[in-house]
Amino acid sequence: MAEIVIYTTRYCPFCIMARRLLDTKQLKYQEITVDGNPELRKEMERLSGGYTVPQVFINDKPIGGYDRLSALEHQGELDKMVS
Repeated sequence: MAEIVIYTTRYCPFCIMARRLLDTKQLKYQEITVDGNPELRKEMERLSGGYTVPQVFINDKPIGGYDRLSALEHQGELDKMVS
């Protein structure tokens, strides 16, 4: 099983949708909440190259945000990446 890490904020609607997608697929993931923590946000930006949340990583590879995660799901690629 793949290691999934997702950087989020608590009230971001795209973060909520990303968590819901992962939960629906019954995928386990580590959530790192960057609310009020500029150091964690800087870490997220450095690792992903992105500054918006969510930022999703699968096996340490930056995937991007919810739009990219959703596209991978609709293309049938997400299952391949996490198996």
